[in-house]
Amino acid sequence: MIITTELFWSLILLTIIIHFVDTLSYSVRLNSVKSGNFALSLSLFNMIVLVSRTANTLQGPLIGNLIDNSIKMSYNPIMYVRQVVLATTVGTLLGILFIPTFLKLFAKAVKKLEVTGSVPSLVSQSLSLGNIKRIARNVTRPRRGMLRGLGFKYIPKKLLLLNILITGVYTIGILSAYYSAIYVPENRLAASASSGMINGVASILLTLFIDPKAALITDQAYRGKREYKDVKALVIMLIGTKLIGTLLGQILLVPAAKLIAFFYS
Repeated sequence: MIITTELFWSLILLTIIIHFVDTLSYSVRLNSVKSGNFALSLSLFNMIVLVSRTANTLQGPLIGNLIDNSIKMSYNPIMYVRQVVLATTVGTLLGILFIPTFLKLFAKAVKKLEVTGSVPSLVSQSLSLGNIKRIARNVTRPRRGMLRGLGFKYIPKKLLLLNILITGVYTIGILSAYYSAIYVPENRLAASASSGMINGVASILLTLFIDPKAALITDQAYRGKREYKDVKALVIMLIGTKLIGTLLGQILLVPAAKLIAFFYS
């Protein structure tokens, strides 16, 4: 075995958590528009994102361990790596299914935060047995009716295509950089360090082209210049294209790794 079963499933679980939380982040703007509590919503969600970021820091060493052992054993771990990419799709899909429940719980949490004024106090209260039971009762299944009457035609198609591409690059940024070490084992440290650069480029593109347009649509809805359903359509289409982007990652994985390896060969 190039990696123990426990470590591999830890890697899969961390990847699912990262993309599960990342998918939920798209829906926060819905609550912000509906409640008007932009600052509180952002503050509360930043706490949730900490879980994703912590998982992200733990993911790198596990991938590094997988690639290091593969090089030592002269083994190509492509099937393992593809399973990790598949985990990004699973995490995104689970996030999509959980969004109706998340929005209901998140709205209640924001109102509770207004009263408690403290995130740690909110967390401690939420972990009580009674609250956990109430959370379980708030589980809401996605329904087809949630998609009716939404203004999908008002969402820029170029924005969606760009989101697919950026998500595809972001999905395999770390993985392709580490996997490229298989092709250039003598320069594996330099090749794997490229992951930050790749994700940096994806983040810049996201900041320049996706976030401003999405923020504009959200602000217009908050000020009454657009209908709330336009923001809902935006969120649905962004998470839909994110899901497609994770599938695109399977196609981009090997070419991206070979391109990185080319620069260090």
